[in-house]
Amino acid sequence: MINTEQTLHSIALKYPEELIPIQLSDIKRIAFNINLILSQKGTNIKVCDLGGGVGLFSIGCAALGMKSILVDDFKDEINFKYGRSLLELHQSYGVEIIDRDLINQGIDFPAGTIDAITTFDSLEHWHHSPKKLFAAVEKALAPGGMFVVGVPNCVNLRKRITVPLGLGKWSSMEDWYENEVFRGHVREPDVDDLHYIARDMGLVDVQIYGRNWLGYISKNRLVRLASLLTDRVLQLSPSLCSDIYMVGRKKQ
Repeated sequence: MINTEQTLHSIALKYPEELIPIQLSDIKRIAFNINLILSQKGTNIKVCDLGGGVGLFSIGCAALGMKSILVDDFKDEINFKYGRSLLELHQSYGVEIIDRDLINQGIDFPAGTIDAITTFDSLEHWHHSPKKLFAAVEKALAPGGMFVVGVPNCVNLRKRITVPLGLGKWSSMEDWYENEVFRGHVREPDVDDLHYIARDMGLVDVQIYGRNWLGYISKNRLVRLASLLTDRVLQLSPSLCSDIYMVGRKKQ
């Protein structure tokens, strides 16, 4: 039996020392993301992750036996700080790296050649419509292939409580104002938005999942405690969760 978390743990320890605690804290989320694919497709597949940066997902897929492709522009602060060393770690596991701006340059895989395409915590950072990109995603997917989107939920339970109180900004003033290029959240979707995307792409067997990863890593101890106590109940209503997923299939 494949132990996804154990595999990810061994990989996390190979990151630069100061990044290891961050990667270790993200293992449960990444394992869930990978298991969404494993549970339906197994390991003998080609999976492409869009906008995944240097996190554990694409490298974890490769370590578990998948043909893993990572597409990103690699212009986040972490890329400038560590250079290509993190990409070389991914490549050592067999991850194919494609360096490009997803929205402006798109993807150009041959039609029907990818078994699963994913994007996690990236869509909310894109400054332009992904409609054209997602049309290319649908074309690239093999018949019955999976498309998986994971995003923060713009109307989760915490925000419904804090925003009327004048709290709950998406990002800090410094991140938006002091940097020449803003890389923060531009528009966070909700469950209805994910259904809209699935309909536009013509996906079938669409499922929505809710999780609460953001609550578990909050700097606020009360938020972390509340997440621990309410997570399983909130999963029954994804529209209230901090993190939402859409899983759909291309028609056969």
